[in-house]
Amino acid sequence: MSQVDEGAPVGVALIGSGRMGAYHGGTLAQRLPGARLVAVADPAPGAAETLAASWGAPAAYIDAAAAFADPAVDAVVIAAPARFHAELIVAAARAGKAVFCEKPAALSLGDLDRAIDAVRAAGVVLQVGFNRRFAPDWAAARALLDQGTLGTPRLLRSVTRDPGGFDPSRVAADTIFNETLIHDFDTLRFLNPGAEAVEVYATADALVEPEWRDRGLLDTAVVTVTFDNGATGIAEACFQAAYGYDVRGEVFGSGGMATLGDGRRTGMVFSGPAGRAIDTARSDQELLAGAYVAELAAFVEAVRTGAAAPVGGEDARAALAVALAAARSVREHRPVRIAEVAK
Repeated sequence: MSQVDEGAPVGVALIGSGRMGAYHGGTLAQRLPGARLVAVADPAPGAAETLAASWGAPAAYIDAAAAFADPAVDAVVIAAPARFHAELIVAAARAGKAVFCEKPAALSLGDLDRAIDAVRAAGVVLQVGFNRRFAPDWAAARALLDQGTLGTPRLLRSVTRDPGGFDPSRVAADTIFNETLIHDFDTLRFLNPGAEAVEVYATADALVEPEWRDRGLLDTAVVTVTFDNGATGIAEACFQAAYGYDVRGEVFGSGGMATLGDGRRTGMVFSGPAGRAIDTARSDQELLAGAYVAELAAFVEAVRTGAAAPVGGEDARAALAVALAAARSVREHRPVRIAEVAK
């Protein structure tokens, strides 16, 4: 495992230079004093060099293995396409590098278990990018739960509505569960501490792009999750919201209710001849900017101190199991027990 000298910034390699990778690269280079972006890797010709130059990273590689072998690299941030995540985690762990991986950490439980085993064998940190845990509203609601103020959770809700503009030809089957709602599945667990999902029932359709329905696209879904403490969670998602990026949540417990998020850019409300209007966030990177920085700050601190990551492989596994159960529920038109998919 890489050792980080006390007081020195953690050297981080970014794997993947797409939309999310570029944002994480900016955080590592400019927004996080405890980290230093030392390398970028991307197989697309010129992509790594371009991003490395823009953020002042000294090294760029086509092959991620070269970044894992770089002695200046203490840790890696994986922002490659989801289908590559598990293999990249395994390779990074075997190279002794701490790993932050965007969600989902894998697309199958078997692949995720291999990744978790590799991380454990290497003794390195693994953190998964469930950023809502680090957003102020969500963290405050969890604090109320931990303090007992909200009492025992009874009903939970988590919502994700993307701003649209997606290319349906590039949306893989079950993306709405594996890559979108997986945030909500983790959120439901986060807001129901100590409880685990036992059964899932989901409905989904192509309502944004109905002409793609027969080709397997699902762009709108509602999922009911039953937990072993009796609480019920509802997760819903849609790939298009005309008003911007919308992420919200709610916890109703025996001691009260907490509501989280409202999509506003600011607290300002304009009142004029046409009525009242608020300005809403148009992207995840705008609405959750602070959370994206906070999750990487927590990862860097875990690398530096050797502490466990605040959201790790087992959290990723639990959320993925719900996603897989939801996809099966839609295909088979029935409730699916987590035990059926989590073998």
